[in-house]
Amino acid sequence: MDAFVSSMPMFLRAPLLLPSWQDGCYLNSDFLVTCNRSSGEPILFLGESETNLVITNISTSESEMEIMMFVARDCYNSSGPVQRTSSFLRSGDFWISTKNRFIAVGCDTNAYISGRRRNESGIGTGCISRCSSNIGITNGSCSGVGCCQVEIPQGMRSFDIRLRSYDNHTNILDFNPCSYAFVVEQEKYNFSTNHLLDFVSDQGSKMPMLLDWAIGNQTCQIASKEPDTFLCKGKGQYCVDAYGHPGYRCRCKDGYEGNPYIEDGCKNINECERKDPRLCQHECIDLDGDYECRCPKGYSGGDKKDGTGCTADESLVIKIVAGTLGAAIFLLVFIAWLYLGLKKRKLLMLKEKFFRQNGGIMLQQRISGEGNSHHDQAKVFTIEELKRATNNYDETRIIGKGGFGTVYKGVLSDKRTVAIKKSKLVDQTQSQIEQFINEVVILSQINHRNVVKLIGCCLETEVPLLVYEFISNGTLSDHVHNESRSLALTWDIRLRIATETAGALSYLHSAASVPII
Repeated sequence: MDAFVSSMPMFLRAPLLLPSWQDGCYLNSDFLVTCNRSSGEPILFLGESETNLVITNISTSESEMEIMMFVARDCYNSSGPVQRTSSFLRSGDFWISTKNRFIAVGCDTNAYISGRRRNESGIGTGCISRCSSNIGITNGSCSGVGCCQVEIPQGMRSFDIRLRSYDNHTNILDFNPCSYAFVVEQEKYNFSTNHLLDFVSDQGSKMPMLLDWAIGNQTCQIASKEPDTFLCKGKGQYCVDAYGHPGYRCRCKDGYEGNPYIEDGCKNINECERKDPRLCQHECIDLDGDYECRCPKGYSGGDKKDGTGCTADESLVIKIVAGTLGAAIFLLVFIAWLYLGLKKRKLLMLKEKFFRQNGGIMLQQRISGEGNSHHDQAKVFTIEELKRATNNYDETRIIGKGGFGTVYKGVLSDKRTVAIKKSKLVDQTQSQIEQFINEVVILSQINHRNVVKLIGCCLETEVPLLVYEFISNGTLSDHVHNESRSLALTWDIRLRIATETAGALSYLHSAASVPII
């Protein structure tokens, strides 16, 4: 027997859960654990082995026990009920973990679970699952068609499961002769349509469920005043009671492991023996409940996985290198700033030179001296405005090319679409510049439906840029000289074109505010 006890996993060796052959070595009868070796392999049972409540896992760190609990069944044939198996539990000082779920499987199933909570009886919950065929039932889904589930009421200490059929499974016996209901640990059951026909062959007659437990009904503060009965004793363990139930639980502190319910049962973890390179990159020193990482000579700090790591000690050489590097970076930044500043200043001076060279001062004087409305004045654009309007003169914006230059389509900041003419470089005399400025002023004042309006210009480039209103349907030349378009021009349209062209010329020569001869 002693050999068997020593071979048991550590999580099964709490004094309140030792096998019953060691008389009195359990907290009370509710915590009695017995061992049955008749099958060859030792099997643990909660209480006497006659209860058939097999224990599959005990976790002292979570205060949880996993047992195999019976599945309730309600079976029928064409004559009526043939088998009914109940499922109930009286857990004593244990309570049903809320990590469980109450699940029912069947297509003519009304399942109900009831029990008590402390001194409160009559609490319960349940669910209904109905379906007339197994077509359309989804594997893995437990939402009320073939399978339903509900949460377990908090604090429940015992339960009874009841199953009821509405129609004795009439008309569904071929695929679902039985209803099943059980309490199972969450994520430990996955519904399959095969379970409607034969649940037991696939899942068995028991399902894993969790029980929670604690010591007594007192808080840590009160229980610790009675050292003879208080269990959380030792430098490596502590007591917790903030979990929503009466009693207290024992835990191992960080850096310790073992059984917290045995005095000094939590032992120091020697992290250094694990040789995990993620803990320390260099020398590992084990401490009581902790460990320390030491850096090699010439380094300081600590290289724990959650620390800052080992850093080289500062020396004169390192300081000189750091200072030199910092000065070099500063010098590079200063030179770059100086270069960009000079380049920007040069560009400003060049733009000012071209503006004066192209008659910009003269145009400003003419615009301010005319006294016309702002609407009729030519706008003087900056080179940045036209670059943005044409996406830096992107080739996809070109709408025309000729011997005198290129025309781009642009969109101004006010969302107006314009045509921007970029002329080729030509030598200009002072008289030509004066004539150009006069034409800009005069053309910007022309307002005729058949004459393209000049909106403004840019004088900050070597050759001035002209900005016209954009004609979306193309020019008159496009329609008259394009063979495919000219076929649509009837003689009536051609005569109207000639008439309106003559009218536009007449307007320019006679009707414009400043006639163009």
